[in-house]
Amino acid sequence: MSRKNALYFGDNLTTLREHVRDESVDLIYLDPPFNSNASYNVLFAEKTGEQSAAQITAFEDTWHWGIESEEAYHEVVTGGGRLADVVSALRQFLGQNDMMAYLVMMAVRLKELHRVLKAEGSLYLHCDPTASHYLKVMMDAIFAPGLFRNEICWKRSSAHSDTKQGMKRCGKVHDVLLFYTKSNRYTWNSIYTPYTKEYLESEYRHQTSDGRYYKETDVTAAKPGGDTSYEWRVKRPLRPGAKWEADVDNEHENPRPGWEYDGVYPYQSRYWAYSKENLIEFAASGHLIHRKTGMPRLVQFADEMPGVPLQDLWDDIPPESGLRDLGYPTQKPEALLERIIRTSSNEGDLVLDPFCGCGTAIAASERLDRRWMGIDVTHLAITLIRHRLTNAFQDDLKPYEVIGDPQDVPSARALALENRFQFEYWALGLVDARPAEDRKRGADRGVDGSVYFFDDNSGRPKRLVVQVKSGKVASSQVRDLAGTMKREDAKIALFLTLERPTREMVREAAAAGFYEPEYFPGTKYPRLQILTIQEVLDGKVARYPRMAPADTFRRAKRHKKAPSANRTLMLF
Repeated sequence: MSRKNALYFGDNLTTLREHVRDESVDLIYLDPPFNSNASYNVLFAEKTGEQSAAQITAFEDTWHWGIESEEAYHEVVTGGGRLADVVSALRQFLGQNDMMAYLVMMAVRLKELHRVLKAEGSLYLHCDPTASHYLKVMMDAIFAPGLFRNEICWKRSSAHSDTKQGMKRCGKVHDVLLFYTKSNRYTWNSIYTPYTKEYLESEYRHQTSDGRYYKETDVTAAKPGGDTSYEWRVKRPLRPGAKWEADVDNEHENPRPGWEYDGVYPYQSRYWAYSKENLIEFAASGHLIHRKTGMPRLVQFADEMPGVPLQDLWDDIPPESGLRDLGYPTQKPEALLERIIRTSSNEGDLVLDPFCGCGTAIAASERLDRRWMGIDVTHLAITLIRHRLTNAFQDDLKPYEVIGDPQDVPSARALALENRFQFEYWALGLVDARPAEDRKRGADRGVDGSVYFFDDNSGRPKRLVVQVKSGKVASSQVRDLAGTMKREDAKIALFLTLERPTREMVREAAAAGFYEPEYFPGTKYPRLQILTIQEVLDGKVARYPRMAPADTFRRAKRHKKAPSANRTLMLF
């Protein structure tokens, strides 16, 4: 495993077994897909903000019982131990169905994730209530029940109506995070959340003359603990309404005229909770007041308190805080991942997301100066993450590797033979094209992807359509693309091919003429362009106006790296 940050394309089970060493990862976050009504990874949002009908999915067949899940079940059960007992019992209970297929495929992966996690490491498994109870039983078997730390409830929406499903039940507004550690010796950085207005009003009822809110607390304790039985000396001027103050200089030994002095002890059967030196420090810093009896009280200012220690109900991170970045409905808020990463890792630690999707955990790790490793089974996801990192961090982005992507024509040809659709996603990523939104698996409607560009001040993007070919090519396909370009009202078309074009194809492309943008006088662009995969790998690019940055992918918000420190944190 490289010391560089890395994105891996491929099945995470294979990647974990072949590339990740035992006990090499500090923190694991995973959000494995399971929901028969939702697609994995990305649902594109239209430019209007509405969700597209198109779905670019992965794991389409993984969660159905078949030979792969049967093999995974056999591997787990023959491996023996508590996990084998649990998975065997679950199969007897659930039978052979989509849920059981999901659970056995997760079982072999969770076992590998446990292997690569350091002794001081933590794992957060993100799921919805559909499968969380089954997953928790398996996690108990893998980690041990005593290493379960929390079932964290993340309130992902304020209200939700499930009436469309024809069921009478409460709206489902939360996800579950199952938090486990590898051992009882694990990284934990205390985090505090702000006090609520109601809490402040009820607890910090007092106010100083300069407007600071505070509360008073007792300085006595029920049990002794050191220097706890001393006399506390106080003094005050002899005038109506005068208040006691600490006699830290023992002025009572040489009293001033017009002042009175006294000494107090803890209440009966009580002891001082602080040493005399501590009380003197509190008095000197303005954190001590006295009652009419002279009894001291500790002052705690609201603006000096860290807040509420992190609880297991997270209702202060709305999903919108993440959706503003890229517009993908399956994207988790970056604030959610930042909280997990800050709490359970330190700067320089390695964070792993084996289902990295659109890369929220990766982006949060980069911002917080952690090392990271992401794995995804789609080239589309890898492309999205690369764009997200470039847009968000620009020159601050640390070097990283992409492993599993074709690096030359022979490996591109091998990918095309293995999976034509993954080849198309990979090829579209080479030219920064977004997969077609009305494209259906198995049907070629002439447009595989699009690039959007601006060449005037209208604010309306123009379109470049892309067609990808991995097999034999002919001039008729170029003529068809010219017709598609006209039908789609695109200004430019790109024919991206694994094979070299024929002379007739080049002539057909030239016959399409040129696009001459109004605001680029004297500049013209071939309407129909042909590029080979080899040319793109060598650095050649499609030609189109670039008045403003292309809006092919939703741009991530520009991030600054977090301040360098691991300390007690308060999140607002």
